[in-house]
Amino acid sequence: MGYSLLATVSLTLTGVASATYLKLNANITRVDITPVLGTRPPRPTSAAASEGAPEPMTIVVMGSDTRQGIGTTEYGKDTVEGGAHSDTNLIVHFFADRQHVLVVSIPRDSMTMAPKDCADPKSTVKNGAVRQWNYNFNEGGPGCVVKTVEGLTGIFVDHFAVVDFRGFQDMVDALGGVEVCTTSDIDDADSQFTLAAGRHRLDGKQALGYVRVRKTVSDGSDLNRIKRQQAFLSSVAQQATSSKLLLRPDRLFGFLNAATKSLTSDPGLTLPQMTAIARSVRSIGMENVEFVTVPTEVYAPDPNRVKWKASAETIWRAIRDDVPLDKPSSSTTPSSAGVAGKLTVRPDKISVSISNDSGVDGLAVQAGDALRVQGFTIAGYANGAAGGIDGVVVRYAPGRSEEARTVAAAFPGAVLKVDKRLDKVIAVNLGVGAANPVLVPNRVGTAPLPPMTITATAPDEIERRTAAADICS
Repeated sequence: MGYSLLATVSLTLTGVASATYLKLNANITRVDITPVLGTRPPRPTSAAASEGAPEPMTIVVMGSDTRQGIGTTEYGKDTVEGGAHSDTNLIVHFFADRQHVLVVSIPRDSMTMAPKDCADPKSTVKNGAVRQWNYNFNEGGPGCVVKTVEGLTGIFVDHFAVVDFRGFQDMVDALGGVEVCTTSDIDDADSQFTLAAGRHRLDGKQALGYVRVRKTVSDGSDLNRIKRQQAFLSSVAQQATSSKLLLRPDRLFGFLNAATKSLTSDPGLTLPQMTAIARSVRSIGMENVEFVTVPTEVYAPDPNRVKWKASAETIWRAIRDDVPLDKPSSSTTPSSAGVAGKLTVRPDKISVSISNDSGVDGLAVQAGDALRVQGFTIAGYANGAAGGIDGVVVRYAPGRSEEARTVAAAFPGAVLKVDKRLDKVIAVNLGVGAANPVLVPNRVGTAPLPPMTITATAPDEIERRTAAADICS
């Protein structure tokens, strides 16, 4: 649903006549959510971007489960609470190099912090409450979802898009159906959908049932449904970007008309903007469009729900740093890493101790080497309890906040904490998902950062597939 809208639709816009172009643009519903967002993360910058080149771009895509306009009550008349949920939630990041796209699926049953009052700009994730993810849309629409994404991940969201059931169904029909593959028979009463094992081409109504099937397939979890949805989106992307669609003006218009009529977005996500995205990623291969799912574990208060693992930080850092997951960040561009204000204490005036709380061997020494070449003095290393800390925590004694700010500038996303047990030494704890060091603006010397090949997350923590993968895999 997400990639088919934001990449597949965009890739076909360049062949549309001007009159049709205006009609399609008028189809889109616009909603300005900026008044409710409050304080936002900094916009990302990328060493890959040069003057005049594309900037990194992140779009949050939501699939609304509103039943209005789909011509059937087979999926129910409405949600229990009234209004819609967003059972499909994707974060789509276009890297500045325009050679990679990362699509992140957020499980609907995730229990995370969220703003208590999404309409209040001062209500934030930090002063909020725990809420199931798909209730954010029901609580406050796309503004609530975007606000929660930004508050939890530190990612600046450039745009959002909402697609409803009707649009999904019509887009599939306009494509002439979409091929799917299932390894087992499906017989699901809730979605009133049956399908024998094997490959099949589904029309819009069938496809809607297929992507919504959950309880009667595999272990019945939303996580397995996400895998089917990702494979489905891969199939849509492969088909819609093929010459078959471009050579059929009737299907092309039908697809674009269906997509735009069911689309709600921010005022900035215009057809010209989509066209600009399309042109910048025109040569990208499907093997460079990667789907991942936020890594989760059981949420103890309710085993039917999940919570994000600390290793999710690896995904958020990749987006914030604009570096693909398979390319560890080793920024050579000085950055204050979100630390506000000019740094007032040079690295050669600061002693740092580093504790490895990630469980990944060699992480602390690697970080120490990267700090040492910038002038920091390394006072010692320690091994902490693996899994006890998420990301990077920089601890400091009262009165040492300026030294701590300089240290924190070397670790994107670091959290600063006062610790009365400390004296002159600034303590750094590296947890799961910790960012590798970058250059600080007031560094000493000119030696480059050493190679950093160790990351704070085991590769198998994050499930990945590309849009080029076989749909039966």
